[in-house]
Amino acid sequence: MSEAPPVEKPNETRAGAAPPANAPTPGPAGPNRRSLLFAGLGLLVLAVVALYFFLPGLYEQETDDAYVDAHVVSIIPKVPAYVQKLYVDDNSPVTAGQLLIDLDPRDYTVALEQAQANLANAQSKLQEARDDIPVADARVAQERAELDVAEANSKLAQSNLRRLQSVSDVRAVSSERVDEGAAAAQGTQATAVAAQVRIAAAEASAKLARTQALTAEAAVAQARAALAQAQLNLSYTKIYATETGSVARKSVETGNYVQPGQLLLSVVPERLYVIANYKETQLTHVRPGQSVTIRVDAFPDLKLRAHVESIQRGTGSRFALLPPENATGNFVKVVQRVPVKIVFDDSADALRWISPGMSVETRIFTREPPRWSGLLN
Repeated sequence: MSEAPPVEKPNETRAGAAPPANAPTPGPAGPNRRSLLFAGLGLLVLAVVALYFFLPGLYEQETDDAYVDAHVVSIIPKVPAYVQKLYVDDNSPVTAGQLLIDLDPRDYTVALEQAQANLANAQSKLQEARDDIPVADARVAQERAELDVAEANSKLAQSNLRRLQSVSDVRAVSSERVDEGAAAAQGTQATAVAAQVRIAAAEASAKLARTQALTAEAAVAQARAALAQAQLNLSYTKIYATETGSVARKSVETGNYVQPGQLLLSVVPERLYVIANYKETQLTHVRPGQSVTIRVDAFPDLKLRAHVESIQRGTGSRFALLPPENATGNFVKVVQRVPVKIVFDDSADALRWISPGMSVETRIFTREPPRWSGLLN
């Protein structure tokens, strides 16, 4: 039997056969177009990345070296005493003028009563010293009057003596009368001298009375100062809040004995601010009053508005405990950071969960950004 000739399939072509006339011919146009498209997309991505990283530097300065801060008020006693009553607890809200702590006032009440008694005693001594002044002046006047009498008697005795001496030569009077006249003149003169001495003593007594009055006035003033101090000490047994805020770092309990200068608790005020430590190279165009946006690490979806209040005159290292001394040893230049105080513009409701010490990120707008720049954030 003879084998059947192989059947030729329509899709197969024989080796060396020419392709059909209508078959597509591959060319370089397709790959070149795709390459240009990929290159264009790459340039667009690079442009977007460049805008994202470099464009914000033209109108803003950003740092994550920033923290929430506040002027925390320390509650410290001024007098030693036992804590009688405590009106707040950990994290309690307080208002300005609210009573926080009662100290035992009994010792200071007794001291106040003693100071009042000392003042009354000093005032009575002052009145006594003042009453002695007119008595001393009257004694001086009395002694002067007696001096006038003594001087008048002395003059009279001297006149009598001269008359007796004038007639003694003619034996009109006896020598005994002359001697009596001389003795009377000497006696009245001595009486006048004694009166002068008594006047000097009386004047010294009057001067002493005035000095004692001045001393008594000083004692009254001292007693009044002691009374005022006793009143102050008694008032210090009640400790009030000076700021509205919340209690933090409470370290006192009822019954504790506290000393002046001991920290009892702190009050964190409601008014917070941010200290952002910017590099010195970032502060070229930063000025007070510029707007700021703040993001808190604890609340990443919260965006707060603020403004620059002030810039510290000095870097952080300048006020460190051991400031660097660049004039000694080898010098390595390090970019310094300068604290910038930023104050919130938002209300207290937006800040009630934010506490001092929290980390934040701040962005200072040194000039007005373009409106479409928000698409890059």
